[in-house]
Amino acid sequence: MNTAVLLELHYLPCIQYFSKLARYPAAYIEQWENYQKGSYRNRCHIAGANGLLRLSIPLRQGKNEQQPIREVEIAYKEPWRAQHWASIRSAYGNAPFFEYYAGKLRPHFEEKPIFLFDFAFGLLQTLVGLVRPGCELRPTDAYVEEPPGHVLDLRGAIHPKKHRRRADPDFQPASYPQVFLEKHGFLPNLSILDLLFCSGPQAGLILEESFVKS
Repeated sequence: MNTAVLLELHYLPCIQYFSKLARYPAAYIEQWENYQKGSYRNRCHIAGANGLLRLSIPLRQGKNEQQPIREVEIAYKEPWRAQHWASIRSAYGNAPFFEYYAGKLRPHFEEKPIFLFDFAFGLLQTLVGLVRPGCELRPTDAYVEEPPGHVLDLRGAIHPKKHRRRADPDFQPASYPQVFLEKHGFLPNLSILDLLFCSGPQAGLILEESFVKS
């Protein structure tokens, strides 16, 4: 029986990612992998007034693909931190719980860390504390091809591109009220920010409802 899950680190992870954190007592976060372009490692999806909106962290020029994830550096030529926070505020400023949680998240967008991993992991720790999925985050000690039998390996399984995803019979996104629901219909599996700002203390329950035991 699996008692832990192994995931790569995502930027403001999606609800599917957090459903795993809500299900397992511990989550190993892979810190010895190589960076992969086109993944959730430096991007997330939120729901704006015009529909799905992608937020992407720019990286310093160079060969990021196949570079150790702990060595990938963030680029600051453009004011992306202010732009991301402005997009988040525009999308969720009218959400029921935005003002309650915004003050705990905004400081991350005022910092200027060098490395992508440090920025994303700090955000993840804060979000886990707010959503309270009851999961202990444990950065991995070394890279292993096959983890121990009690660890469910979901590295690479949660991906923004459909052809890159792995089937996940344990996840069925539960619906909840969204800011632009009447305009766009329900948009599933957005960043955890969407669920947190829209549902507040009920976020944990919705995550549990999204986990289907196969």
